[in-house]
Amino acid sequence: MTRPHPNTVESVRSKDEVIPTNTSETRTETDSLGSVEVPADAYWGVHTMRALQNFPISKRPISVYPELVVALAQVKQAASRANKELGALDPRKQAWIDEACQRIIDGEFHDQFVVGVIQGGAGTSTNMNANEVIANLALEIAGYPKARYDLIHPIDDVNRSQSTNDTYPTALKLAMTASLTTMLTELDLLRISFGRKGREFHEVLKVGRTQLQDAVPMTLGQEFHGFATTLGEDIARLRETIKLLSEVNLGGTAVGTGITADPGYAASVVRHLSEITGQRLETAPDLVEATSDTGVFMTFSSALKRSAIKLSKICNDLRLLSSGPQAGLGEIHLPPKQAGSSIMPGKVNPVIPEAVSQVAYAVAGADVTVMMAAENGQLQLNAFEPVIAHSLLQSITWMRQACWTLRVNCVDGITPNTEHLEAQVASSVGVITALIPFIGYAEAAKLAKTALATGRPVADLVVEAGLMTREDVTRQLMPSRLSGVHPITQAINVVELKGEPSD
Repeated sequence: MTRPHPNTVESVRSKDEVIPTNTSETRTETDSLGSVEVPADAYWGVHTMRALQNFPISKRPISVYPELVVALAQVKQAASRANKELGALDPRKQAWIDEACQRIIDGEFHDQFVVGVIQGGAGTSTNMNANEVIANLALEIAGYPKARYDLIHPIDDVNRSQSTNDTYPTALKLAMTASLTTMLTELDLLRISFGRKGREFHEVLKVGRTQLQDAVPMTLGQEFHGFATTLGEDIARLRETIKLLSEVNLGGTAVGTGITADPGYAASVVRHLSEITGQRLETAPDLVEATSDTGVFMTFSSALKRSAIKLSKICNDLRLLSSGPQAGLGEIHLPPKQAGSSIMPGKVNPVIPEAVSQVAYAVAGADVTVMMAAENGQLQLNAFEPVIAHSLLQSITWMRQACWTLRVNCVDGITPNTEHLEAQVASSVGVITALIPFIGYAEAAKLAKTALATGRPVADLVVEAGLMTREDVTRQLMPSRLSGVHPITQAINVVELKGEPSD
C-alpha cells in the first residue's frame, strides 16, 4: 500500500536534509522499533531510513566512495556463494542475490547507497543499507515487488552467516586496496614526470642550498631526480600495506567466535571472495583479535601520511625555487595557471603546489583521526570504523587527484631559468669547497671571506695567492667535477619499480 510521502521536500531532521527519493509515494516497513514510511521507489528500507533520520551529519552518502559500494557487494556475493555451497541458502535465492550483487559491482544502483559516511553503530547502517538494496534488487530480478521480505530477506538471506563486525571491515580493506591501486598509478606517473625533468635538466648547473644558505654546486637535474627517487620509495612503502590489507576477519561474525555461521563458512567465503576480487585474501589466524584490532588502518594511514608530507615538501621546494619573479630565487618557471591577484596586475601564484600541500595537511589531520578512533575502540569491537573509513578513503581520493594535477598542471611544464642559474654559479663562493683538497680549509675560508667582501671570483683570488695555477683551478671547477655529473659517461636513471609504469 502506498500513500503520500510526508517528507518529500522537507527535511527529516533539518531544512537542509532531504530524503533521497524521486516519488511522493511511500511504503510501510517495520523493524523491532516499529513502522517507518520509506519512499516507494527506494531499494533501501527501514534500517536505512532510520540512519537517514539519525545521522544528517556529513551530507555525504557512502556512494561518494564507489570502491566501498563495490566491495560491499563483493562481500555479499561471496557470502551468498559460500552459504549455497554449505547448504545454508536456497539456490534460487542465491542466484537472485548473486545477480543483484553483480549489477552493483558493475556500477548500477550506487545512488541507492545513501547513508552518511559518518554514523554510529560501527558501520551497521552501511551494512543494512547494502543488505536492503541487494534484497530489493534481488526481488525485482525474481519478478517480485520491493519489500517482499518473506521471499528474500535483507538479514536472513543477504546477511546470512554475517555480522557488520566482519563484513564492514572486510569491505573497507577491499575498498582501500582498490582505491590505493589507482592512487599508486598516479603517484608513479608523477614520479616518471619528475624523472623526465631530471634528465632534461641533466647539465643545468645551480647552487645547492642547506638551511636556506648557499652551499655547493649541483645540477637542477640532480634535484629533480631526487624528487623522483623519494616518490619511488613511497610507492614501495605503500605497496607493502596491500599485503597487510589482505588479511580479513570474514567468518568471525559478531565478536570473532563465528556464531550463526557454519564451521566451514570462514574458509569458504574467503575462497569465494578471493575469486571474485582477484586478490589473494586470507583468514586472520585469530578472528577474535582481528575483529577488535584496527592496527592495519593505523599502519596504512601512517604510510599515506608519510607520502603526503614528502609530496608537500617537494611542493614547498617548487614554490621556493620558482619564487619571484624578480625578488625571489627564480631558478625555475612554473606553468602560469591563473591570475594570482584581484588587485596586483600580472601576478601569478604557484597555485598547484599550494593546493597539493593543503591535501597533505588534510591527510595528516586524517591520520590523527584514525589514531584516535583506533585507540578508542573498546573490548571486542571498534565502534568508530566509519570515521576511519571516511578518513582513509577521502585521503586516498584526494592524494590521487593531487598527484594528477601536480603532474599535468605543473611538473610537466616546468622550465629552468638557465641564464640566472649560470650567473649564480659563476659568482658563488661555495665553489671554493672543491679546492679544499689542494689549498686547505683555512686558506679556503680566508679567500671565501675576501670573495664575499669584494665580489671578486674565487678562481682569481686563488691564482693571485699563488696557491694553484689557472689551469688547475679551471680543471677542478669544471661543472662535471663540481656536481659529480659527467654529461657523457654518467646518466641519471629514474627509479624503476617492478610492476608499475616505467619510463
